[in-house]
Amino acid sequence: MGEYIQRDHLEYPELTMFQMVERIAGQYPKEPAYEFYGHKTSYEEFVKRIERAARAFLAMGIERGDAVTICLPNIPQALDCFYALNRIGAVANMVHPLSACSEITFYLNISKSKAILTVDMFYEKVEDALLEADHPVTVLVTRIQEELNPVLKAAYVLRKGKAYLRFPNTDHAVLWKTFLKNGRTHRQLPEPTFDAHRTAVILYSGGTSGTPKGICLSDLNFNACAMQAREAIGEEFRTGLKMLSCMPCFHGFGLGINLHAILVHGACCVLMPTFNNKSYARMLVKKKPHFVAGVPTIFEALLHMPDLDGVDLGFLHGMFCGGDSLSVELKKKVDAFLKEHGATIQVREGYGLTECVTASCLTPRDTCREGSIGIPFPDTLYRIVKPGTDEEVPVGEEGEIILTGPTLMLGYLDHPEETAAALRRRKDGRVWLYTGDIGRMDGDGYVYYVRRMKRLIITNGYNVYPGQVENIIDAFPDVSYSCVIGAKDPRRMQRVKAYIVLRDGVKADENCRQRIREYLKRHVARYALPREIEFRGELPKTLVGKVAYRILEEEANGETHREGSEQL
Repeated sequence: MGEYIQRDHLEYPELTMFQMVERIAGQYPKEPAYEFYGHKTSYEEFVKRIERAARAFLAMGIERGDAVTICLPNIPQALDCFYALNRIGAVANMVHPLSACSEITFYLNISKSKAILTVDMFYEKVEDALLEADHPVTVLVTRIQEELNPVLKAAYVLRKGKAYLRFPNTDHAVLWKTFLKNGRTHRQLPEPTFDAHRTAVILYSGGTSGTPKGICLSDLNFNACAMQAREAIGEEFRTGLKMLSCMPCFHGFGLGINLHAILVHGACCVLMPTFNNKSYARMLVKKKPHFVAGVPTIFEALLHMPDLDGVDLGFLHGMFCGGDSLSVELKKKVDAFLKEHGATIQVREGYGLTECVTASCLTPRDTCREGSIGIPFPDTLYRIVKPGTDEEVPVGEEGEIILTGPTLMLGYLDHPEETAAALRRRKDGRVWLYTGDIGRMDGDGYVYYVRRMKRLIITNGYNVYPGQVENIIDAFPDVSYSCVIGAKDPRRMQRVKAYIVLRDGVKADENCRQRIREYLKRHVARYALPREIEFRGELPKTLVGKVAYRILEEEANGETHREGSEQL
């Protein structure tokens, strides 16, 4: 094997996530922790808000070890409650507010949540989810307008919020203001207790191959990820710097990097509850954040935002892409876009899994190797092994990516067999995470992601890797993005089918289809050529913006899409 780049070892304090934030608040009490539609909350005030919510949870009977589901977008109440639960030793069960009703029921049941916090516009769905819950659950309902200034509040209520003012309307639901008021008499808070083996957070896997799995993560996992990320980024997180926090708090990338890593280093999170092109462009121009992070679809959209025409983006210190593979062609386009707009940075690709919080590998700041996802974080080791074995493969050869370090999950919730399959102790005494991803490593320790082990098309006995074909299609000038799937074929077993979204203004006709086919013939092996090309105005996305290829597979094969099969 080649030499692995080993970054400096870090010392991880025996502190809870709340204590890490509290420590920063003691150092920089007046600095802003987060900003929401122009209103800034200082670290000092943030800690007060956390402890106010913590008292309210205690008053309603939430104790250490109890789970509470947070079903919210990136709004202040989500941060307050996340750290409040951590403050009292409870478990934050993080779920997407756009989850289907049956999915919410599943999350409540598997986590045994005693309460769920949601926003008024999703209240009815949560109420319906409770009908199938296998235990009593208290619903807490908050409103976005409660965190807006008077002018924005009035505008919001008139435009959106008026329809939801009647909620909640049942006996077992509690309004946010009432919830906080009930906690005023509960003065005593327990001392925070650090336990590296305690489940502090439950996040959920993508569920693309079956029922979603709860991923149990600790205070150490999140704190180590935050500290490692700062070192790997090579750019000091400090007071005065801002992150545009649009990646959601129910996702490891959003919670671990966009929020916690920023807050424990004294910088400011500019909260975005939803993403759309116009609002994202407006926030970039108005707030001038120093850091942005997102999935590839966000950065592809960045290339086509008219509001950014001629805008100087020189204020950016870092742009980070994760959550899905960034194609070589898209990286080139984004880097060119940044240069054209006065930025001196490159988009940096990270790699990781929720099973290790989020990113554990990142492209270096000033260099990159085409197709590489970078080098491992400090105290994180990568190896490439022959799939199904512990045998390490030679330098440059493909195999399964495995990794080890302080961010590895505690395990899957109530799934000991799957935990044992994913977390394995090797001869070196370390526990390693077997990712299920295929990759390789060069002699300098740079890692290259190739594909998921399970995403494979076999046609006429040949292996076709969809990501590779998509990368070639995406390089065609008229193409915005694509998805390649395997459709059932009586002769070939599977045939390659491409779904393509064209750039604005490009006509989706037979002439365009033929030009793409001629281009592909020059770049794709004959057996891997798409037998079908279907144009779409857009492709289905998972809840964090990845192309939902499973939905397209099921559609092409005449199968009924399983609710919950695309979770995150």
